[in-house]
Amino acid sequence: METPIELVNQTVEKVQNILKNSFPDFLSFENGSFTISRGSTQIMLVVRPFNETDTCIECMATVVSGAEISHELLHYLLRKNAELHFGAFGLLFDGTIIFSHSITGANLDANELITSVHSVAIISDYYDDEIVKMAGGKRALDS
Repeated sequence: METPIELVNQTVEKVQNILKNSFPDFLSFENGSFTISRGSTQIMLVVRPFNETDTCIECMATVVSGAEISHELLHYLLRKNAELHFGAFGLLFDGTIIFSHSITGANLDANELITSVHSVAIISDYYDDEIVKMAGGKRALDS
């Protein structure tokens, strides 16, 4: 079964209302995605179908692009994934390092979304400098 489009649209509206109050400089796109600049990173929020009764809100940030993807770096990122309370580092098809955290959307409250955005921003903003020192590349702000 698919997520009803009405549920997706309701979640998009909830997210937009929360962002208006908490992150007034956000940008909204027509496809249920939003972006927020914080520190040296850009946070992207995407509302996606999940199951027949819920949606998913992905909160992700580009941490570093163009880094040298070595075994040492991958080991470092995997170790950090085990240490961090929630969210995880990932690697896109082009070698871009991201950090992401997902929450469900049907019963979304403002505190949950704000905490997710702030956490992804703080972690990405901190680790982008560490990763650039270790493996080169550019932070989102520098791209």
